[in-house]
Amino acid sequence: MVSLDGAGMLRRIAGDGMKRPTRQERDMSGSTDWLKQANAAADSVEGLYRDAIEAVRRLVSKDGKLSAGLIEREQHATHGLAWFATYVQAIREMLHYAERMQAEGKFGETEELLTRIGLSEYTAQVFGGIPMSQGEMVRPGDYGLTGEQIARRRTSAVESVIADGNTAKNRARLVDLIDHAEASPTIGAPGLEETLEAIRTEIRKYAEAEVVPHAHQWHLENAYIPLEVVKGLADLGVFGLTIPEEFGGMGLSKTSMCVVTEELSRAYIGVGSLGTRPEIAAELILSGGTDEQKRHYLPKIASGEILPTAVFTEPNTGSDLASLRTRAVREGDVYRVYGAKTWITHPVRADLMTLLVRTNPNEPGYKGLSMLLAEKPRGDDANPFPAQGMTGGEIEVLGYRGMKEFEIGFDGFEVKAANLLGGEEGQGFKQLMQTFESARIQTAARAVGVAQSAMELGLRYAKERLQFGKSLIHFPRVSDKIAMMAVEIHIARQITYFSARAKDEGRRCDLEAGMAKLLGARVAWAAADNALQIHGGNGFALEYAISRVLCDARILNIFEGAAEVQAMVIARRLLEGGN
Repeated sequence: MVSLDGAGMLRRIAGDGMKRPTRQERDMSGSTDWLKQANAAADSVEGLYRDAIEAVRRLVSKDGKLSAGLIEREQHATHGLAWFATYVQAIREMLHYAERMQAEGKFGETEELLTRIGLSEYTAQVFGGIPMSQGEMVRPGDYGLTGEQIARRRTSAVESVIADGNTAKNRARLVDLIDHAEASPTIGAPGLEETLEAIRTEIRKYAEAEVVPHAHQWHLENAYIPLEVVKGLADLGVFGLTIPEEFGGMGLSKTSMCVVTEELSRAYIGVGSLGTRPEIAAELILSGGTDEQKRHYLPKIASGEILPTAVFTEPNTGSDLASLRTRAVREGDVYRVYGAKTWITHPVRADLMTLLVRTNPNEPGYKGLSMLLAEKPRGDDANPFPAQGMTGGEIEVLGYRGMKEFEIGFDGFEVKAANLLGGEEGQGFKQLMQTFESARIQTAARAVGVAQSAMELGLRYAKERLQFGKSLIHFPRVSDKIAMMAVEIHIARQITYFSARAKDEGRRCDLEAGMAKLLGARVAWAAADNALQIHGGNGFALEYAISRVLCDARILNIFEGAAEVQAMVIARRLLEGGN
């Protein structure tokens, strides 16, 4: 394995704020004027967005109040509003990025092209049609906007940004810069402080040495990620990255966790997801646990001694947690659990389940739910669940392998009553909701990593594959795909970092986190699909890594809230005044 100094190395990076030399950046002529124009266009887009909110409110209101029935009937408009809000945030984050980088003297030609092409394309889509999925477009008229309203917002600044940004010339120049850049997966400067970029470098070194060479074979064999890799992550400090130092962690930011998750997921989504499991379990315990539960579990999670898994979803409930039926019956100093769970990731090798159950069957909906910290022995393929009252079977999946998915049955499975999270029944749903921001931010970061992997594979193949006497990268339809992958990954990365910074600042960020996940998942799928298209028939062959990345990308639109559910949650917040 690659030589590492474990968590101490990351601590030193975080502590010394190490300085690294910055590259010379070309002073782009006219960039200040262009940014003024872009900000004016963004103001027009936001004006149209405000018009859209009011128009949709009229569509879904009855007697002056929002109507649940109308919101459901008008899903195309309401979900489209969530996408519109996501685009507004993405446009603003692109501009904020450009302004920050310009102030730091790092806004070079690559960074400007990424921004200009992205702003042009997203502004054009706002007025022409935003893709909610491959076959669903939402256009301004779908919100109930009139032609006059739309025309009023399509100003000269908007026309200029659209016309001068996503041009064939700019796309070709961006790909030329990418083609001749120093070998680095990240196109353009990510825009984070040097400490976080130093952490990225160290995690990338580990992933390149210990994960990338083996990931595809693990996928093809549906094999567990080796425990040596799990130990390597623990030694690096990944499992305790955001856990406070008083509980054995490193006390770093959610933004740092995004960087780590992104780099690990770029190597293999399963390894990236191994890092998010302790993150979510620790968040549950930190926000809802008793002092004793924090002292007992958090140091063990941080060190990797305890591997946790989340046990929430049930057959036939999906995102409808209010219908959850798995029950826990109190008998003296233990709870006995009865019921079924499904789509449980990495449960066999886990030591601790954060288990959502119904402790009060007479309390309807969310109110009767509680969270248990359910300990269990580790299993293996021969005996997955060596615990009395617990059985399960593997769910074979297209991708997202390496940890394995299971459905689990409980029949009197015993949990100590002292392991009721927070020591109070009926708090489970509230406790779970407190983790959703972090979970969705981490899913967005995983999406960025998967998209990055897809782009690298597509780029490498386009440079190496010869057709009609030249490399594929020299054909405009191929290079255009690479350019737009780079641009959208850049956009998804910026909106993900934005949501993480909001979390680090202690602000409510469910909207921001939801938007980051919504966009990131779409970008990852598009990148994987386009990269496979660049491979042609070879991309359809299992031996090529892009076939795995395509399968891995598909799950991102489903877990942690399917895209449709995510859009509905965002839309309700916006319509209720969360804009």
